[in-house]
Amino acid sequence: MGQSIKDRVAIIGMGCTRFGEQWDMGVDELVLAATGDAFAAAGVAKGEVDAYWLGTAQSGMSGMTLSRPLRLRDKPVTRVENYCATGSEALRQAVYAVASGAYDTAMAVGVEKVKDSGYQGLNAFPIPNDGTQRTLTAAAMFSMVAPAYARMYGLSDAEMRTVLARIASKNHSNGARNPRAQFRKEMSVEQLCAMPAVAGGLSVFDCAGVADGAAAAVVVRAEDAHRYTESPLLIKALALVTGDGSGLMDPAYDYTTFPEVAASARQAYAQAGIRSPRDELAMAEVHDCFTPTELVLMEDLELAERGSAWKRILEGAFDLDGELPVNPDGGLKSFGHPVGASGLRMMFEAWLQLRGEAPADRRISTFGSRSLALTHNLGGYPGEMLSFVSILGTP
Repeated sequence: MGQSIKDRVAIIGMGCTRFGEQWDMGVDELVLAATGDAFAAAGVAKGEVDAYWLGTAQSGMSGMTLSRPLRLRDKPVTRVENYCATGSEALRQAVYAVASGAYDTAMAVGVEKVKDSGYQGLNAFPIPNDGTQRTLTAAAMFSMVAPAYARMYGLSDAEMRTVLARIASKNHSNGARNPRAQFRKEMSVEQLCAMPAVAGGLSVFDCAGVADGAAAAVVVRAEDAHRYTESPLLIKALALVTGDGSGLMDPAYDYTTFPEVAASARQAYAQAGIRSPRDELAMAEVHDCFTPTELVLMEDLELAERGSAWKRILEGAFDLDGELPVNPDGGLKSFGHPVGASGLRMMFEAWLQLRGEAPADRRISTFGSRSLALTHNLGGYPGEMLSFVSILGTP
């Protein structure tokens, strides 16, 4: 594994826009809003940042997508993309660049503008292929997780429907309290169970929405963090696992687990020295692109025993006032998913919660007793996936 990143780099400032249909904001305006807040929080000017990493899937093709609106002169700006983990990838590379000693200060920015742009959602570039790729939509691919899980662990269709609705209801309840969220209406389990199916057994409310948004973070070496803030957020672990896509061709793959997620979680916990994540984490922000995804993630991330996550969800273990709050900001379910920004948006919630800056009506139950947060991004589909896990903490 090499040398651990634990406690070598710190986040000293973050910014995050509201996510939603931003008719009055283009890519430039979103970038300026998120970076402006991050610069202010860190107390640095743009010229004091040595290097920049920009994560965007389809809102720009080079670092000039960032350097142009910021009017950056003589600075390296690297544009990265890694499916839905694009924002996390920008942060990962900025952190390792600082840890290497190449730069003293770096910024990671994630942005995506996908609404009112002539397209609905992201549209993949026509990359030539061998003709064997999947042809199903993302919703259809993830919809197969629910019946597979139900069959494996003996749930009826009605029980599974209730579990998935409970996940969506939790996240909508959290998002309703968050002014940065796109969807801010609480939804009851009964309302959600009554929704018609649109992909497999999933309704629209089992699927994350589409949004515009941006988020940013400034990072420095941990020993320098005190120069900027009394309450930095330390990087405890960064783990990225990229699968080889073989699950789609493997008759043994059963859709009840995402092996890449489980592997990235094990690596992150090893880096951070975490032995019992359920007992040590204060919160988790996970990639709830679809409600059955969050169900499986609870087990792959070792937040619930195999086959027990559905029970824990119904018990409220992952609610804001539960034993381990999951997606306290509302998740992709409430925010939507501007691909380049989502990973950094998750880290922004950890930034607020662990530093005690989240308002009282949505403060996690574990605040003050635990000091570690997990963020998780996945990109791709069951059987062909990449997964990112970070562990962040206060000193």
